[in-house]
Amino acid sequence: MNVRAMRRVDRWIGAPLCFVLTQVRRAADALGRRRGAGPPRRMAVIKLAEQGATVLAYPALVRAAQAVGPQNLYFLVFAENRFILDLLGVVPRENVIAIRTDGMLRVVGDTLRAVARMRRQGIDTAVDFEFFARSSAILSYLSGARIRVGFHAFHGEASYRGDLMTHRLSFNPFLHAREMFQLLVHASGLPADKLPACDFIPEAQVPIPTYRCDGRRVSEVRALLRQALGRDDAGPIVLLNANCSDLLPLRRWPLERYAELSRRLLGRFPGAAVVFTGAPSEAPDAEALVRQVGSSRCISLAGRTTMEQLLALYELSQLMVTNDSGPAQYAALTPVDVIVLFGPETPAVFGPRTPRTHVLWAGIACSPCVNAFNDRQSACRDNVCLQRIDVEQVFDLACRVLEGRRPAPGAVV
Repeated sequence: MNVRAMRRVDRWIGAPLCFVLTQVRRAADALGRRRGAGPPRRMAVIKLAEQGATVLAYPALVRAAQAVGPQNLYFLVFAENRFILDLLGVVPRENVIAIRTDGMLRVVGDTLRAVARMRRQGIDTAVDFEFFARSSAILSYLSGARIRVGFHAFHGEASYRGDLMTHRLSFNPFLHAREMFQLLVHASGLPADKLPACDFIPEAQVPIPTYRCDGRRVSEVRALLRQALGRDDAGPIVLLNANCSDLLPLRRWPLERYAELSRRLLGRFPGAAVVFTGAPSEAPDAEALVRQVGSSRCISLAGRTTMEQLLALYELSQLMVTNDSGPAQYAALTPVDVIVLFGPETPAVFGPRTPRTHVLWAGIACSPCVNAFNDRQSACRDNVCLQRIDVEQVFDLACRVLEGRRPAPGAVV
């Protein structure tokens, strides 16, 4: 299922189901079937989509594991998004409940099995990391958890998703996503009748782990580079994640600017190699960009690496330029410097927080226009917010980064 299909299901099936379940909940409450309070003992975190957001959730997951013990922490996720979760190593692999999305029947079947497993495991606390998705609210309720934590549209400021949470919080658009996740976990241990007020200051500076690939993956990537470049001496390596088929096209920097940036970097750094990355669906456009650049030192590995190999490529590289997307977040787990181009979303909420992250954002009046309140949909059809970031700005910043750092550990030289 693609993102548009999931949004349609969430709206046309999720909204009525949230309404029905809300009436069921209210009836059960009226009959005195509320279960007693108490601290969380067995917690399920629900974050179905976006591997990048999982990286931002790392401090919150550490807090959750400390609260209930790692063996009592579960995570519900779409199967294609579990890799980074496993990489972080906070939630035991056997406690990850994955839902496959390749076909409606499989989605339904895996969802029912996920609900059954949460009930069988005795989950008493469900924490919804999807800000206003109806599907995650429904799963929180069906989990059977007596404590259900999530954001609530108190005054209609976001998508309707019923009244299924016991611990309802107001969404704060001025908090960084990493801090929101911490807030959600913290609120699970508070009295429900005291919320949404919460005398809690999230930790703003929490280091995330640095991932080191094993030697086999590094060797595989070295071989890929050697084969594509036709030589052994490539360095520095600059990665360009052009997101040629980005699921949110408004976040895309004009593709022709990546080609121009490539030519300028190759001219400035005679020994450098420029490598385009991306998903298999992005490979044709990435290859077209390589042809536009017209240099033997510019290649595409889009669609040619596994996730582990991609992280190894980050480790071997000195710099990546990307728009606001998943790769910007999980590259933060490696030693590579990352230039992130923001437009319809704000770095104040979604920017990676590492010393190796360098953000460019035009800050024009209509940006950001995509947020949790509008279900990350915008009426904009012309992303001038990204067009205002010109090649000169990116090139100058890239030069400063490359000239200011030493070769990455294990770099191909």
